[in-house]
Amino acid sequence: MKETVVSGIRSTGKLHLGNYYGALSNFVKMQDEYNCFFFIADLHSLTTHPTPGDLSRTVREVVVEYLAAGIDPEKSTIYVQSDVPEVAELYLYMNMNAYLGELERATAFKDKVRANPDNVNAGLLTYPVLMACDILIHHGTKVPVGKDQEQHLEMTRTFGNRFNRLYDVDYFKEAFAFSYSDKLVKIPGLDGNGKMGKSNGEASCVYLSDSPEVIRKKVMRAVSDAGPTEMNQPKPEAIQNLFDLMKVVSSDDTLAHFDNLYNNCAIRYGDFKKQLAEDMILATEPVRSRIEAISADDAYLQKVVRLGAEKASESARKTIREVREIIGIKKLF
Repeated sequence: MKETVVSGIRSTGKLHLGNYYGALSNFVKMQDEYNCFFFIADLHSLTTHPTPGDLSRTVREVVVEYLAAGIDPEKSTIYVQSDVPEVAELYLYMNMNAYLGELERATAFKDKVRANPDNVNAGLLTYPVLMACDILIHHGTKVPVGKDQEQHLEMTRTFGNRFNRLYDVDYFKEAFAFSYSDKLVKIPGLDGNGKMGKSNGEASCVYLSDSPEVIRKKVMRAVSDAGPTEMNQPKPEAIQNLFDLMKVVSSDDTLAHFDNLYNNCAIRYGDFKKQLAEDMILATEPVRSRIEAISADDAYLQKVVRLGAEKASESARKTIREVREIIGIKKLF
């Protein structure tokens, strides 16, 4: 039997290069070799309290961009998280075995508290539990996540193993991070620090649906500095981020050329950014050209979502039946 891959992306807006190289490109490669469940995490997005209109719009956008990136609904199960209520039921059960101290120590939770001190809701605290249930509900063993999610995946193993010990069963398997590259990919933003993410603002992200003109403007405005003053000096974070982006979208020769210019104090950031922008445009063109056509086909999108919900629900219902039996939740009569 094929191993099961599970992963999802929050429905908080259009997908960007970080989503593509950190997740989607791996999704596409995996679907021929593994039993794949790729979901749109609309329940996770509720921690930020989207309006009903924004929530439904962004869920649709992510479905479209999954398909445009090359995920095939005949090979993979594409579904909306809330279409499978068994996930929420497993979330309830697993919350009973997750402890306050370990949840408060999660790096992502502490980051969210610092960034949004007025919105420290219980969903943020128990986010790792819901993420674990997304994986455990389908008995996933391989999870294509970014480097920033490694701790959450470690917690998934903790919750699954704790359930096994508590009920003296060998039921949930351990899940591990998986990528076709040697290391998990972290795509930096254009704002000079941190990873590319929607929470850092539009200017930080290059979206898969961005037009060439928009990409050029964003990249040319990316944070840089006055340039190197010494041969072979270390690159400051903002400049290293731009080189890391070039490493992803450009050829090795292009990267080596500009790296050499930097090390010899001869780099011109205008030329560097122009090249980076054009390579980003070329890299995103295959996806961008499909987004518009797929978005216009409501019948196809409806079919994909309905098929995905049916396949995901079949897997989830089996897990919930077995988990209830293990826990001892039974109808008395």
